[in-house]
Amino acid sequence: MVKEEKGTTVLKRTMGLKESVTITVGTVIGVGLFTVGANSVGILGPQIFLATCIALVVSAYPALLYAEMGSALPFSGGTYNYATEGLGRPAGMLAGWNFIISLVAVTSGEALAFSFYFSTLFEALGLAIPLGDKAIAVIIIAVFIYTNYKGIELTARLQNGFMFFFWGVAIVWFLSMIPNIHLDNFRPFAAPEGTGVTTFIGTVALVWWCFAGFETCCAMGEEIKHPQINIPRAMFLSPFIVFAVNILFQWFLLGIVPKENLAAISIAAAPYAEAMKTAGILGFPLILLAAGIALGGDFSTLNASIAAPPRYLFSMARDGVVPEIFCKVHPKYKTPYISVILLGAMSIVFILSGSLMYISSLSLFADLFYYIIGIAAAVALRKNRADLHRPYMAPAIKAGAFISIVIYFIMMTQLQRDAVIFGIIWNILGLAIYKIYARHQTPEEIQLKRKEQSVAINSIPLPTPEEKKNLDREFNVWKTVVAAVCILALMLYAVPYIF
Repeated sequence: MVKEEKGTTVLKRTMGLKESVTITVGTVIGVGLFTVGANSVGILGPQIFLATCIALVVSAYPALLYAEMGSALPFSGGTYNYATEGLGRPAGMLAGWNFIISLVAVTSGEALAFSFYFSTLFEALGLAIPLGDKAIAVIIIAVFIYTNYKGIELTARLQNGFMFFFWGVAIVWFLSMIPNIHLDNFRPFAAPEGTGVTTFIGTVALVWWCFAGFETCCAMGEEIKHPQINIPRAMFLSPFIVFAVNILFQWFLLGIVPKENLAAISIAAAPYAEAMKTAGILGFPLILLAAGIALGGDFSTLNASIAAPPRYLFSMARDGVVPEIFCKVHPKYKTPYISVILLGAMSIVFILSGSLMYISSLSLFADLFYYIIGIAAAVALRKNRADLHRPYMAPAIKAGAFISIVIYFIMMTQLQRDAVIFGIIWNILGLAIYKIYARHQTPEEIQLKRKEQSVAINSIPLPTPEEKKNLDREFNVWKTVVAAVCILALMLYAVPYIF
């Protein structure tokens, strides 16, 4: 929610740890896991476990960097702000510009994924939808444009509902699938024939896309209560929640799909539904799966991925690097409604491509590029903004950042040529817009902005002792549950080699 304060546009802090986690995890758990992430199971077989562990490792350290930056600069715009402050306005523009196109692509891919599983749900119920996949995708995006237009409180409430519905359905589905698991499908621990190093690296990049967005709550840092506490904690939890969900679903997918059918899973539009049909698992389990994915996983990603990018565009417009109209707020709902509508409309345009693999590759380029900028910004901020109070500081930042940048660059080399070309064109367009609209800032203006930042940060209310006690209790519950689920997931992968 937005309010006017002394002529400037600021956002209202209404989100706690729960909302910070669900808005972040909800952005990630969806189109990646249930489409190209599941296709990757068909490509690598049991070695998907290794690929997912690597994806967690290369996500966990950057998440610590975002924990540091998000708690030090708890404003709308995330990587855009960090890069602007650490590396300069052009780098900030490129970071924000790539975040926007990445989430726009995710939104369109998620809408298509929803249409696939929504159609499957109706088929399992013996019904037919008189609409094509693209039409369904366009309609659902229009619905979420409307809900985001209505305000962050509604968005946050919906997000909590979608995520907890998804987790509840997932638990029931897991239990119903246990009798259909064939442990021989996991043995030997090897990828299908013809899978070389290049294929493995490229597939790891696709699996990593199932983690991309692990810093989403930083984009909404201006709307999070007690951000110096809640943002780092959300960053500590989110990569491991995403890991646990991915690795559990992958285990069950491997367990029900015979080895000879993995190739079909690698190209399926709705891999989990295809796997269950192939294994002859129909009726209630298929209905449950399709409902959980479509109405929980897909809805949570659509809701979050339509909410986050407008905050970037809003912040960029407020700083004067894109047209000012994008920081205009609705007089009644107090939302950056023009940004919400524009980026939602862009997602509809992407839907017309109809290719999830192309959309994922395009989003991957933008993700990797803005993360490289964000990681570099974390190092630069240590030097250029030594004045910032850092409630959390990431360890071994120089070595960790360098290694992360190298890994992300290697993954970029595995992307489709067309996606790289489009990404380059998109960045040229962004720089052209920056050149037209942005003006050079004087040292005095930079100092004034930093002073305003300090005032804004210092005005954030500190939690009372009772509030701090409740925050710690909530975090300990989250931490215990997430650790237990991760351990359970790892143990499941050991089961086929013990029995």
